[in-house]
Amino acid sequence: MSEIISIHSFRGGTGKSNVTSNLATLIARSGKRVGVVDTDIQSPGIHVLFGLEEDRMRYTLNDYLWGRCAIEEAVYDVSSILQQKQSLFGRQGSIHLIPSSIRMSDISRILREGYDARLLNDGLQNLVRRLKLDYLLIDTHPGINEETLLSIILSDVFILILRPDKQDYQGTAVAIDVARKLEVPKMMLVVNKALPSLDFKELRQRVQNTYETPVAGILPVSEEMFDLGSSGIFSLRYPNHPWTQEMTAIAQQVTGSNSLKQSNGFLLK
Repeated sequence: MSEIISIHSFRGGTGKSNVTSNLATLIARSGKRVGVVDTDIQSPGIHVLFGLEEDRMRYTLNDYLWGRCAIEEAVYDVSSILQQKQSLFGRQGSIHLIPSSIRMSDISRILREGYDARLLNDGLQNLVRRLKLDYLLIDTHPGINEETLLSIILSDVFILILRPDKQDYQGTAVAIDVARKLEVPKMMLVVNKALPSLDFKELRQRVQNTYETPVAGILPVSEEMFDLGSSGIFSLRYPNHPWTQEMTAIAQQVTGSNSLKQSNGFLLK
């Protein structure tokens, strides 16, 4: 049975797409077929992390929602982009990305007209079946809207990302309350961009006690992350970095597996 995982944050700038792309990569490296859907239609961008250029995107999620194509026509196997001189995913593992359009006219149309959330639901369900996915990751739009509610309803696992910031704390409480009312089966928190000077053990305990929700991991602020500048998958570029090690531990909790492979350090161009 496949699992649907939504990665969400109440506010923008939490590093949601970085977490999503690295989570997808680590799961795929363990031999799983992983789908990633960028439903942040108003401000898309996860395709950049996977190295998918705009001129290669004939169709996007927008085209499917507007009836221009079938859902599978908007899918791109980004495994081949990430793989260069050696195999990163083995025979079975793969990542299939459905990007959203970055054209201003398409974004404006979404803002102006919206879209049929039921069509998105049908498309995601069909995608799981047709691609025989083990996991489908949904990179959501920040905040609470119709798309967020749909993602929560569909999810087997709901991951909320927050920074150690007072505004994030308040917004996360709202998102957790919504998720509980919608009875999401499994919910966990990920604290991102935590200063290394903080007491991570104390921070974890405080966040868990505040929200009565397990903290899957605390990801430190990383100078290397800023240097990378969204030009690749961090866990592949820096396989031994504390950020990657913590991300691997998060992936293990999400999948319930201890067999996730560490990246081999191959430098992606």
